[in-house]
Amino acid sequence: MLHDFPFYLGIIVLIVLLILLANKIKVAYPILLVLGGLAASLVPGVPRIRIDPELIFIIFLPPLLYEAAWSISWKELWKWRRIVTSFAFIVVLLTATAVALASNYFIPGFSLAMGFLLGGIVSPPDAVSAGAIMKFVKVPARFQTIVEGESLFNDASSLIVFRFALVAVGTGQFVWQEAALSFGWMVVAGVGTGLLLAYLFYKAHKFLPTNAEMDIVLTLVAPYFMYIVAEAVHCSGVLAVVSGGLFLARRQHRFLSSDSRIKGYSVWQSFSFILNGLVFILIGLDLPEISDGLEGVSTWTAIGYGAIITLVLVVVRMLAAYGAVLTTFIMRNFINVAERHPGYKTPFLLGWAGMRGVVSLAAALSIPRTLADGTPFPGRNLILFITFVVILLTLVIQGLTLPYFIRKIPILHDDEEVPGETHYYALHYRLNQYSSDYAATEYGEAIELQPALQYAVAKWRKGQDASGTEHLNAECKAIMLKIINQQRAWLLEWNDDEELDEEHIRRHLYRLDLEEERLKYM
Repeated sequence: MLHDFPFYLGIIVLIVLLILLANKIKVAYPILLVLGGLAASLVPGVPRIRIDPELIFIIFLPPLLYEAAWSISWKELWKWRRIVTSFAFIVVLLTATAVALASNYFIPGFSLAMGFLLGGIVSPPDAVSAGAIMKFVKVPARFQTIVEGESLFNDASSLIVFRFALVAVGTGQFVWQEAALSFGWMVVAGVGTGLLLAYLFYKAHKFLPTNAEMDIVLTLVAPYFMYIVAEAVHCSGVLAVVSGGLFLARRQHRFLSSDSRIKGYSVWQSFSFILNGLVFILIGLDLPEISDGLEGVSTWTAIGYGAIITLVLVVVRMLAAYGAVLTTFIMRNFINVAERHPGYKTPFLLGWAGMRGVVSLAAALSIPRTLADGTPFPGRNLILFITFVVILLTLVIQGLTLPYFIRKIPILHDDEEVPGETHYYALHYRLNQYSSDYAATEYGEAIELQPALQYAVAKWRKGQDASGTEHLNAECKAIMLKIINQQRAWLLEWNDDEELDEEHIRRHLYRLDLEEERLKYM
């Protein structure tokens, strides 16, 4: 381990350089990281990398899911809950079934149980890839929420399919009643465990005399604790982390100070950056270990199988996307739907945004090498290689073409053509008007006696930012801090308005956190 330490440091540097290059040439960084790792693995003398699946499931997956749960808009997620849950659960099951049937038909010696095993592995799209691609193109919030929201939950459903198929391959038996009950337990208990533990962390943050550093440590521990406890009681660790993360993110202004939020944001940005970089470059670096395991099947034949499975994944996801449109047209006559006229453009792009990632590879690697009786696990090496081919093809082909399709097939509605900054500054103006009215009503006498407060109120009345207010005495500072708390409460109340973009609310809340910290140290 120590002997290879310089190599691992070099990998970190390579990640940074590849991401810099990706930003320069406007390519999603997961694509370059996988290709960079693939190229590095072919260099003579490079140490062999063997990915431990437990490393992915325990070290990488919980914090990445947790960070995504904190970042996503709960309001948008709830608005699009039907399509998100359908893609995260129903579409994953349909995809796994289609892969099982196709692999059973096209791949010699592949049973349906082995097909479902492969289907459970490759069915969940990867959110990080799609999120990185959407950085370079303008997409409406609804599209981004659906893609990212789906990925928060689809890992759970795919891993559940994987586990049941693994048992079926090993025992030759599959009891539907037991599988259904187990599925229900894993979902319900996973969500319940996450919410319970999140509530305990919420109370710990709120009532213990913690500072910013302690709060950050607790946020780093929380996803691991949720995942490990949930897995220990045989329910979904993924759902536990996601539900717990959503619970705490929604309430962060109740239990975290402005100092904790500012510092925690910086720590998590850096932490998720390096984790995302590592998981994608590890995919490429693991190629020699994967390809060496092929026995009895030529490399080109295995690549062909991978291409067939990739095609099945794309077709099923496309059909599911347009099936969701048809369902919307039918259901809008009976219930309120989030989008009454979805059109054909968004479903096509949603169907194409199905890149696979490291969770699929980790699931494939976690297949045991032998069955309970000591015989080799059937088709393990071929499943592993097909999974790698699927990840590579979807990342490179779909990842490189998705930005092109988004630009050529605009999906913005007329009311979304207004630049986002216009909405942001409109909200800023309303906030300042509210601040001036509130200050005049609550602190009228103090304003008459304090020039600094008069200056702040005058700036607010003009719709301008009063953050430049200087030379505040203790009384002025206390009043300004109370006004900031009231501004924050006003923003959080307005966040319930469906017409307001939560991203604009979050930007204003972050600005208030910065202003509060500035006042504290004046």
